[in-house]
Amino acid sequence: MRLLNGQITGWGAYAPERVITNHDLEKTLDTNDAWIVQRSGIRERRIIVDGETTATLAVKASQQALQRAGLQGNDLDLIIVATSTPDYLTPPISSQVQHALGAVAVPAFVVVTGCTGFVYSLATAYQFISTGAYKTILVIGAEVLSRHTNWEDRSTAVLFGDGAGAVVIQATEEECGLKGFSLGSDGSQMEHIIVRAGGTAEPFSNGSLKNGHQYIEMNGREVFKFASRVVGRASREAVAQAGLTLDDVDWFIPHQANLRIIQAASRDMGIPLDRFVVNIEKYGNTSAASIPLALTEYLEDGRIKLDDTLLFVSFGAGLTWGAVVLQMAASA
Repeated sequence: MRLLNGQITGWGAYAPERVITNHDLEKTLDTNDAWIVQRSGIRERRIIVDGETTATLAVKASQQALQRAGLQGNDLDLIIVATSTPDYLTPPISSQVQHALGAVAVPAFVVVTGCTGFVYSLATAYQFISTGAYKTILVIGAEVLSRHTNWEDRSTAVLFGDGAGAVVIQATEEECGLKGFSLGSDGSQMEHIIVRAGGTAEPFSNGSLKNGHQYIEMNGREVFKFASRVVGRASREAVAQAGLTLDDVDWFIPHQANLRIIQAASRDMGIPLDRFVVNIEKYGNTSAASIPLALTEYLEDGRIKLDDTLLFVSFGAGLTWGAVVLQMAASA
């Protein structure tokens, strides 16, 4: 069987219009703009307004991506949605998005690996493309973390934002697409990023709500240590599988969790920071949405070129990690 390549032909992103700045948070939390910027690099974040949900954000980003690719919903063969903040536990958000896009009877599923969801989803999509099982796939990263944030906890309230990004991948014979990847998981560290209530281990109850178990809990120190170790390692593994070196990568697109983590990765890999895509100051940590948001921004303003080699790398709840090396096509 002859393997096919996959070309990114469309991209889109959406962030809510409501902006919460560090100065806004100063009014309700024991913190200040200088401290937040120093510790995270974040200056503002986007938060949904009434009527918006993870699904509506995902649909808006997807519509942009489909329009850019010159496609309609029914042209898709598969939809993959990466999120840890779906509208409902069931039905799956992928079916909501599929229906809203008019993608009648198109298969759709959800990837739930925290902030690494988009990277895992890309690696998965390219397996379907390479075998010829599907020719046109929509991959989405979408999150509404504000619904799971304790806005009285300064250690997490300053970090998270809402948003969505999407790409369309289409089969092609052109030399482009996925060149290498590295995925991993370490469940022994699961407690470092956790929402305790809402699953079968702890269903919602008055007690869980009283204890704040509906909110994200994060051990920032341990996550920082983990990320600082794993970002460089996963990146090296992915480029080695691609038969490349770090110097062959034009743009590094990391998960936008913390500017200090990105700076640490830059030092660890010996790659100048100006080759890293960074927009965390505007959106905060949007989990699975952060990489496609950043990719779309840099494609739209022309900084990423159509024939560039890109490395996406992420880490998150699980704890999980992942890196993929993509060669953009010479044409889109």
